[in-house]
This record gives sequence, C-alpha cells and structure tokens, in this order.
Amino acid sequence: MKTKKILGIAGAVLAAALAGGCIYINSLTPIITGYAAKNLASAIFVSGRSQADVEALDLNFSFIKFNRNKVDYENKTVTSRFLWARSTAAYREGYGVTLLRGKDTQAFLEQQYPLPADSARTDYLPDGDSALQARLEPIAKALVDDRTYNGHPFAMVVLHKGAVVAERYDKGISASTPLLSWSMAKSFTNAVAGIMASDGLIDINAPLGLPEWQADGRKDITLNHLMQMQSGLEWNEDYGNRSDVNLMLHRETDMGLYAQSKPLVHEPGTFWYYSSGSTNIVMRYLRSKFQSDSEFLAYMRERLFAPLAISNPRFEPDMSGTPVGSSYLYVTARDFARFGQLYLDDGCVGERRILPEGWVDYTSAPAAASEGRYGAFFWLNRCHVCPDVPEDMYSCNGHDGQQIYIIPSKELVVVILGYSPKPDRVIDFNGVLRDIIAQLP
Repeated sequence: MKTKKILGIAGAVLAAALAGGCIYINSLTPIITGYAAKNLASAIFVSGRSQADVEALDLNFSFIKFNRNKVDYENKTVTSRFLWARSTAAYREGYGVTLLRGKDTQAFLEQQYPLPADSARTDYLPDGDSALQARLEPIAKALVDDRTYNGHPFAMVVLHKGAVVAERYDKGISASTPLLSWSMAKSFTNAVAGIMASDGLIDINAPLGLPEWQADGRKDITLNHLMQMQSGLEWNEDYGNRSDVNLMLHRETDMGLYAQSKPLVHEPGTFWYYSSGSTNIVMRYLRSKFQSDSEFLAYMRERLFAPLAISNPRFEPDMSGTPVGSSYLYVTARDFARFGQLYLDDGCVGERRILPEGWVDYTSAPAAASEGRYGAFFWLNRCHVCPDVPEDMYSCNGHDGQQIYIIPSKELVVVILGYSPKPDRVIDFNGVLRDIIAQLP
C-alpha cells in the first residue's frame, strides 16, 4: 500500500509537471511560429532570399528551427507550424509583410490600400577617393568574404565625406537588396518625429494626452520621455522568453496599444530602460495625427524617404495598419548609409533641410538616466562601448548586428548588416571601425 501511495504521488507530480510544461510551451507557440512566419516571409518576398538560406541561417536556433514552414509563392504567404500551433504572415505590395492575427488570410490579402506614388530616384552617392578605396578594400573583404571579424555579414557600405569609399555584399545580396533594419527602425521613427515637430504637428515635450493615461502618473509622459527610453512604463525587453517585446511583435494586432497599456513603475524621466514598446507607442501617436494609413505613409515617403533617394521603402505595419516603428523597415544598405549621412550633415541633404535645426544635437545628447549610453532612439559611444572609436560616435543598432555608425569627428558613416547573433557570433564592430579609421587620411 505504501509503495502504491508513493507511486500515486509521483504520478500526480509528473502529470502536473507535464501539464505545466504543455501550458508554458503553448504560451510560447505564437512567438515560435510567428517569428518564423514573419521573418521568412519578409526575407523571401521583400529581400528575395531563398527559403533554404533563411532557414539554415536566420531561423536555425532554439525552438524556431523546429518549425515546419510552408511558402505559398502565388499568394505570397508563409505558414509556420510547431507542434499543434501555426502562424501565417502575408505580403502586400508596397507594404511588406504583416503577421496575421485574428483575420482570415484571403480577407486580409483582398484589402485594398491606396499607396502613395513612388517613382524611381537617382542614387546621389558619389564615389570617394580611389586611394582610400584601395586601402579599405582588404577590410571589406575580410569582413564580408572571409568573416575574419566574426558573424555572417550581408552588406557593408562606408561613406567618408559623403562619398562611397567601401562597399561589399555577401553572395546572393546586392546593392538593390532591401534588408531588415530590426531596431535601426527606431532611429527612422526619430526622424519622422523630428519632421513632424518642425511642421508643428507634435510637441515632443508635451504630455501625449492619451485618454487611458489621464487617471494616473502616465498622464505626464511626453514623446521625449519615450524617445529617450525614460517613460517609466513597465516593460521586459528580454528576447529569449515570453517577454513583452516577444508578445508584442508576435501576438498583438495593435503593438502600440499593447505597449501603452503597461502600468507606470517609475516617475517619467528618472529611470532608463530600453523598450521597443516605447517606439511603437510613439509611432502609433504619430500615425494618429493623420486621417488614414495612406496619408501617413505618403507623408513619410514625401518628407523623409524621397529626399534621401530611398525608393519603395517597406515600413511593415501591424494588423492595425501602423508601421512597426521598433523593428520592421526594409531598405537597401545604401539607403541606410544615406540615412546616416543625413544625421552627419546636421539633418540636411545638400542645401535642403530635412530635420529641424538642433534636432541632431538633441538626438545625440545623452538621456539623463542612461549613463551616457543613449540619446533619443540612437545609441551613444560616450560610455565607450567601442573603446577604439571616438567618443562622439552615435549609432543605430538592430537585433543580430544591424548597424549604422555615425562618427562626426571622422566625417564617417559605416553600415554593416547581416546575421550576427549574441553571444558567440557577434561581429567585432569595434575592430572593424578601428581598422577603417586607421586607413583614413
């Protein structure tokens, strides 16, 4: 009898553990399947990469590698399955890919969205000094071809004094390939906010006035607090578990709304914490100043992308229609370089001012509680993250190693894109920048 009782208790404990494990795994399935479906669809239908290449490199980790992915090339959808769960992502011309939640695939694809006109534009980046190009060629080859600096780079573009002095692409990638920004999109959201501020559409130092924030301390949160990552809102940016950022990107239909529902845990402006949710609150707020998604996209294209000669940008939206300002922008490596040059040139393209006067200084000034790490949707080198690089460097940083480095004292913009996951495969960015700087006149 005693043995039976022990076995019964052990069985109950095992059953409870199995049930708990299934419940936890079930809570992860939207993230597991959603990540695979969204990123595979964008890589195929926006970047033009092959399914085999993406599955072998970008999706070959953790539970993600166990998905069974079905690509529908006719309807331009990807469905990913893991255990009992599945997710579908769909591509629409001009908009890119959206992870479908709560809507039939066919119904979503049949939605008609008026797109702003987008004509081909001339790439205005000239070739730089040939002697400098020759000196930088071995570095570009070592980075992209030989992977001497670690990681798996897709593209590298270096501008010195506004001219191209180094450029190299991995096999299957070219100067016309749109590539994923990940969190570099936050810096583009910074630019949209700056342009809207110059047009008098927003005041970054005024509270947002969101109705659901008026009954508590959130009523004091400003765009500046959000852009400097000092809103004080509760958030978990851990990419490796069932965190707020993963749930937002892979489960929610309205990402900004999800983020702005979080409670206040610190007084605004007193505590720094990196939050993709903050950027999506900002983008949702910026979108609210326009009558339609099409009008907002037209504004961004006319006022930001067109002056930079960025043709057909895909700032991919969530199910609500708002571009995912934290993560999902696809443009070319040269487009990213021109964006960096915009900030190096104090917000101007030639004689034309794009960003308001003083905006770049605001962007690169350290947020009070960030200990010199962060400005306004840009990272800073004041805390010497790259110890062999000048302190005035600031940068756009994205997941898995997407980077735009802006170094005013060297008149330098360096773009490196590709697959560079932490901790063991991250590119030695400090080493690349150090070696480039050593070759400058």
